[in-house]
Amino acid sequence: MDPTLAAQMSEAVAEKVLQYRRDESGWKICREANGVSVSWRPSVEFSGNLYRGEGIVNAPPEKVWVCIKPLPGTLRAKWDENVSSFEIIESLTDTLCVSRTTSPSAAMKLISPRDFVDLVLMKTYEDGTLSSNAINVEHPLCPPKPGYVRGFNHPCGCFCEPVPGEPNKTHLVTFFQTDLSGYLPQSVVDSFFPRSMAGFYTNLEKAVKTLYD
Repeated sequence: MDPTLAAQMSEAVAEKVLQYRRDESGWKICREANGVSVSWRPSVEFSGNLYRGEGIVNAPPEKVWVCIKPLPGTLRAKWDENVSSFEIIESLTDTLCVSRTTSPSAAMKLISPRDFVDLVLMKTYEDGTLSSNAINVEHPLCPPKPGYVRGFNHPCGCFCEPVPGEPNKTHLVTFFQTDLSGYLPQSVVDSFFPRSMAGFYTNLEKAVKTLYD
């Protein structure tokens, strides 16, 4: 993938995800439990929804980041029930890469295994926030593969934000905007994302505790 084009595209995606973070308007809460809130609003990128998750993780941002970073050696496939595998297709810089992620069947196998090919950018902000930002791309080294339906991530990402005065906590804000493709009833999609996002926070908390306790 052309590095200059990839850099421009990824920075545009990061700016868009940052705007999602700053824009508090139009969100409707669809799930709240155990200190985690999941909300949604219609996507302007495709016919589905943009989902936002928010909660506190009991670990510093850099330790939370180790568990969720989209980089080689990530622990994501070990604890995230929605990730079967993660691989780097092409490393463009230390903070920019093309990745392939696979997910297992879900929703009592109504959703068959998916794979996603994304351009991913990692950023660090002045306040210490760590972020990942991603969007679907095509890559010649990663054509569609048998056994998987190719899904498409529209601009999405997460922010590991420091909590002022509480260095051992992270305010984690996540954004998912995924076209699962295939012939799925909208009701299945609408129920899957809030539940899986809530599970993401629960499983991440367990992973951080296991890793650092």
